[in-house]
Amino acid sequence: MATSPHHGHAPEHVIIVGAGMVGLSTAWFLQQRGVQVTVLERSTVAAGSSWGNAGWITPAMAIPLAEPAVLRYGLKSLLDPSAPLHVPVRVDPQLWKFLLGFTARCTGGMWRKTMAGLVPLNVQALDAYDELESDEGLSTRLASGPILAAFREDEHADGLLREFEQIREAGLELEFSDVGAAEIHELAPVVAPSVSRGIRIDGQKFMNPGQYVEALAEAVRARGGEVREGAEVQLLRHGQGGISVEVVGSAPVQGDAVVLSTGAWLPDLAKPYGVRTSLRAGRGYSFSVDQPAEGMRVANPVYFPYERIVCTPLEGTNQIRMGGTMEFRRADEPLDVKRIESIATNAAPLVQGLDLADRHDEWVGGRPVTVDGLPLVGPTDAPGVWVHGGHGMWGMCQGPATARLLAEEMTTGVVPAALRPLRPTR
Repeated sequence: MATSPHHGHAPEHVIIVGAGMVGLSTAWFLQQRGVQVTVLERSTVAAGSSWGNAGWITPAMAIPLAEPAVLRYGLKSLLDPSAPLHVPVRVDPQLWKFLLGFTARCTGGMWRKTMAGLVPLNVQALDAYDELESDEGLSTRLASGPILAAFREDEHADGLLREFEQIREAGLELEFSDVGAAEIHELAPVVAPSVSRGIRIDGQKFMNPGQYVEALAEAVRARGGEVREGAEVQLLRHGQGGISVEVVGSAPVQGDAVVLSTGAWLPDLAKPYGVRTSLRAGRGYSFSVDQPAEGMRVANPVYFPYERIVCTPLEGTNQIRMGGTMEFRRADEPLDVKRIESIATNAAPLVQGLDLADRHDEWVGGRPVTVDGLPLVGPTDAPGVWVHGGHGMWGMCQGPATARLLAEEMTTGVVPAALRPLRPTR
């Protein structure tokens, strides 16, 4: 049985830096174990990639980004700015070093090795959400329903089906079935008549992500935790009383331990503490459009794998979120409107009844992608400093599961088996 380094006794007060899904889940599961928490967020709750993502909680589909087919997309992206995977041609030595390391892992063998590290997280993902939703103070819940993967060409489905075979071989259960044109339009009348083949995926869930994360912040507050917005952390200082977290324009916050959950900005604070795994912002884009007329409304997620476009109905609104792309740029660069326009252009032949020109909430978010495809979860080289992040596209899906495991390690000193491949100082 492995024990966590630097573990003396369970912390009484933990400071979590970052109020996205990952940070707030960490706070909630630490509270579940009797720990006082303070969450510091430099902007607002769910301000980063926790807000504008697709809201899919699909553990059976949470797989490594690095796989052989990505190489073909990557080569295309150098010439086509509208490609689903976009790598801008620029002088950025750190980005190219990351991409070379990422490319070296785009093999079948590395995919299987990385997937072996993700499977235990995926297996626990929905159960962790069930535990979160046992809290009566959480004012929202995940929605259930089939996801429809839709294709204009029958052969375009072959790649997804091969992916499903690999997922099953890796040890995950996946319920899916082929559906014809009639059932496609019964499940999702918004899909255009030109779409001739569909694959129905059952057993997964979805949410309005911004709404859910804000509700989770309120649940943490209701349990006695503090969630402080507009609190930008400058640095950490160790002292006899624990760790002092220095905040711009405010008095330092004192705690027994700190968890860094700052998404794509994780290296800014974590690198001095031995976190060496390269991490870059894999930026995703999205926008919302109004639901179509009655009889055409989108009730469940729709996925166009060939075009890499997702559509999700947003609970509590009359809108559909449409998103896609993976763009490797710095997290704080401005939104590139051409990327939004490319999603709308590529979606136009696939859907009907949607006004793709009347867009709301155009958004870009920097998802934290590690070079080896595994999250960073656990202790750093500095006593009392922990890291929780690097889930790439799967922070909403896997975040509560890794939060629960991290809370277990922090309070017991025992390293859960699922966290051993994820050590942030690897």
